[in-house]
Amino acid sequence: MCDGQGGVPAAGGTFGGGTTPGAVPPVLADLVRADERISFAYFEHCVVNQAENAITITDDEGTIRIPVATLGTLMLGPGTTISHKAMATIGENGASVIWVGERGVRMYASGRPLTHSSRLLMRQARLVSNTRMRLAVARQMYQMRFPGEDVSSLTMQQLRGREGARIRRAYRHWSRETGVEWGRREFDPEDFDAGSEINKALSAAHVCLYGVTHAVIAALGCSPGLGFVHTGHERSFVYDIADLYKAELSIPVAFRTAAEGPDDVGSATRKNMRDALYDLSIMKRLVTDITALLSTDGDEATEDELADSLMLWDEKDGEVAAGRQYGD
Repeated sequence: MCDGQGGVPAAGGTFGGGTTPGAVPPVLADLVRADERISFAYFEHCVVNQAENAITITDDEGTIRIPVATLGTLMLGPGTTISHKAMATIGENGASVIWVGERGVRMYASGRPLTHSSRLLMRQARLVSNTRMRLAVARQMYQMRFPGEDVSSLTMQQLRGREGARIRRAYRHWSRETGVEWGRREFDPEDFDAGSEINKALSAAHVCLYGVTHAVIAALGCSPGLGFVHTGHERSFVYDIADLYKAELSIPVAFRTAAEGPDDVGSATRKNMRDALYDLSIMKRLVTDITALLSTDGDEATEDELADSLMLWDEKDGEVAAGRQYGD
């Protein structure tokens, strides 16, 4: 039924104080921070229901209970049915839900911010809408891949070439390190089993990384579609951020898993990704790196700016107070 629970309690655990099906929604300020949550839990061929401010997962083996306030991403595979109340509870607790196709090849996601503030989203929109600022953020993303090197004068074409060479080196390195034969990256999104074991492992590992990245982006109130390197896709920013960690995380996990020769490489990869996400503190790093990248212009977000607030826009004053009657 499940792999990649990462600290999910056994059946019979409790969460929340309500006793009725329609539990009182949690207070946003009381929710667990994005960087302190369990990375993901994967389930397939099961029924997901709501129980107070938690969800239950039921299949032929029994039922377990998950406190969703501590969960980053819920990955639902084939044969999964989820109730409306369960989805509402997940949304209220700021977790993301990702529906994945057979063996996790496709990804469909939704999430709700852990903040009511749109400050980071506004910064993201401003940076991506200005060519000079967008280039600065994109270069900073590449700078994170090449520590100790100066990429400030390189064009996007030059940066793409260097990144491609870096990833090819990573594939060759891990092929030598693990003994897994490597040809090239190829897979059929319509047929997971058509690929080689290493390509299947890479697909499964990348989907896990995309899911966790999407969950953190959503939790911070940013847009997954406003990318700086990638563009034109609803998850462009997800791919931007996930690419920062592939050579360190999903690629080595995929090669090591394929080298083990498991019967189900997709399931084994997800379990190993769960452990690696925890060991490398990726949730905390995602929050730190995203907020740093969106402060590339030197204008760092303060705690007051990121606090929940609702203002009215004014073309002269910028912002004026909401919640009052004007024109008296």
